[in-house]
Parts: sequence; C-alpha cells; structure tokens
Amino acid sequence: MLRSLLLHLIAVVLIVQAVSWFRERSLLPADTQAPMFYHRTLEHGWLSRDDLLGKPTVLYFFAPWCSICKYSMPNLEAMQRDGWNIVAVALSYQDPAEVEDFVADLHLSMPVVLGNDHLLQDYQIRGFPTYYVLDAQGRVQRKSLGWSSRVGLELRVR
Repeated sequence: MLRSLLLHLIAVVLIVQAVSWFRERSLLPADTQAPMFYHRTLEHGWLSRDDLLGKPTVLYFFAPWCSICKYSMPNLEAMQRDGWNIVAVALSYQDPAEVEDFVADLHLSMPVVLGNDHLLQDYQIRGFPTYYVLDAQGRVQRKSLGWSSRVGLELRVR
C-alpha cells in the first residue's frame, strides 16, 4: 500500500514537471541577457531593465483580467515586504485604469510597469502569469509560467 502510494506520488511529480517544462520551453533561455525595456510605471515614473541591475529581481508579467494573477500577487507582495526585489509588468490591458483598479484592489506597493505588445514579444510571454528571475547583471536565471504558492515562488527564485 505504501509502495503504491509512493509510486503514484512520484508519477504525479514527474507529470507536473514534464508539463511545466513543456509550457516553459518557449520562454527566454537561462543565462541570456534580459531584453532592454524603458516604460512608464503606474506611479507615473519610468523604469528600465538597467534600473534593475545590481540586485536580483523577479519580473512578474500579468494581465489585469487574469484570475490566477490575482491570486498569486499577494504572494509576491509578501515577498517584496520581506526584502525581495519584485517588479510587476502589466500586459494585455485596454486602458491603464484597468491596471490601476487591479493594483488598488490588491493593495499592491511593488512597482508596476505599464508594458505593451513589444515587451510581450521581447520576453516571449505566452501566458499569465509569467515570472523571470534576473541576476544582478540582468541575466535570466529562472523562469516560470502559471500560479505558484509563496513557498513555490521562493524555491524558484533562490
């Protein structure tokens, strides 16, 4: 009985890993320089990829209509309060007011970049949410697509 349960658990883990690998294979490869960007933020400032150099950063790409994004953002907000450098990038929106409402509803304090289709293409975003972990030199170290718990996020970004 225990052996059967263990085999089933191993099979589930392998299937989940295979599905994750398949979905994430179209994302930017590890150890490549993250594409440059220079975009307006929700706070009416500007942010570029080069502003992120010097410290590891999680770039979190989301859409305000994405329900999974809504559930994962509090995990990122908590990580930011604990000292992680988190930058959210809004994509696939019609009007910045949609993004403002999304951020206000979740009481987010992290910087939010107002992205566009060019940024979506440069970062090869195929679904929401998508995460990239950049090292202090702006190179992609990790990537992920889809919802994750805080523990799952922290394991991915370490």
